[in-house]
Amino acid sequence: MLKIVYKNCCGMDVHKSFVVACIATTNDLGVTTYKSKRFSTFTGDLRRCAAWLSENNCRDVCMESTGKYWIPIYNILEPTCNLVLAHPKYVKSIRGKKTDKKDAKWIADIFKHDLVSGSFIPPADIRQLRDLVRYHWKLTNFTTGEKNRAQNCLTVSNIKLDDVFSDVFGKAASAITTRLLENNEPFDVTPYLNKRIKTPVEKIQAAVDGKLCVEQAEKFRIIRSHMDSLELCKLNLESLILSTAEKYLPQLNLVLTVPGVSSFSAIGIISEIGVDMSVFPTSKHLCSWAGLTPQNNESAGKKKTTRISRSGAYIKPLLVQCALAAIRAKQFPEVRSRYLALKKRRGHKKAIIAIARMLLTAIYNILKKNEPYNPDLYRKADRPPSHREVSLEEAVYILQRQGYLVTAPPTA
Repeated sequence: MLKIVYKNCCGMDVHKSFVVACIATTNDLGVTTYKSKRFSTFTGDLRRCAAWLSENNCRDVCMESTGKYWIPIYNILEPTCNLVLAHPKYVKSIRGKKTDKKDAKWIADIFKHDLVSGSFIPPADIRQLRDLVRYHWKLTNFTTGEKNRAQNCLTVSNIKLDDVFSDVFGKAASAITTRLLENNEPFDVTPYLNKRIKTPVEKIQAAVDGKLCVEQAEKFRIIRSHMDSLELCKLNLESLILSTAEKYLPQLNLVLTVPGVSSFSAIGIISEIGVDMSVFPTSKHLCSWAGLTPQNNESAGKKKTTRISRSGAYIKPLLVQCALAAIRAKQFPEVRSRYLALKKRRGHKKAIIAIARMLLTAIYNILKKNEPYNPDLYRKADRPPSHREVSLEEAVYILQRQGYLVTAPPTA
């Protein structure tokens, strides 16, 4: 028989316009009674929901994370209740017995036995910082999409700048496209180039031998205008992010000591995991939450898959970028040596994920112990154990046992 952990708890089925709450009260004999009520998601009705829970002496609440609809409820109930936010896959009801009222009752039933894995929800100020950083990431994606559309305009107009420039939106390439938009007649590209461009002038001249039609030229102007407005939005958002993250300056300075982490990357990491590492029992729990650990999927002694999960949709790409920067930095040889050793056996992609996990483990211990990154700890870990150290005579004996003929070096 399952043990009842929460004798008085509430399960909530959350929707956009309403929420169904079900209080499960278990007496000393193990008999559970249920009390359900439906509330709208307007702020006044949510306050009445909080008062109803208080009247029934219910402080432990579990609800499903449905899109963004759980956030208004969380904001109202957070001061008075102990909230557990569950992923939908952990609270899915039995097929064929699914109504809003039964869903709330099901959530209450599995929650009272403590069978629900709660999601990590950072404090309110970290949540605001996370929302701003994620919006900045979205704006960057919009800019990338506009760059691709601009490139399409050039491609369909027989202008092959992407074959002769590594960055089509660099200084020289942008000057050439501006000239094409002003006057679409053939021109000499030499005045628009600088000394750092290694591509021959003749090849660049051949690449611009195309013609932008009126429609594509106007589309290109609209795209560039949109990109300029996106850059302005990103600058304004960055100033807001920096002012919001100012209160976490000590923790940011500690995270900045980690290899490959820039100032904005540090803000992004803090916005995702927060600064209080006590919510994660170990660094392995944090890495699993971030989607950087292999799955456990084994049946009948056979491992079906060891792929990493889809968790950490925002922090995982950020840590991979930091890992790519760290393996190129000469001042952190311990990271690069670890990467090369893993790459030799497992390949580049798995090695990069391992380095990303290595960095996140370092960040966890840095924030928990409140001390900067110490590369000596990794260098000590890379040393062979003491029982594998042999003297010169022992090494010669081992080689002779293997069949090698060892001779003394010639004296000078």
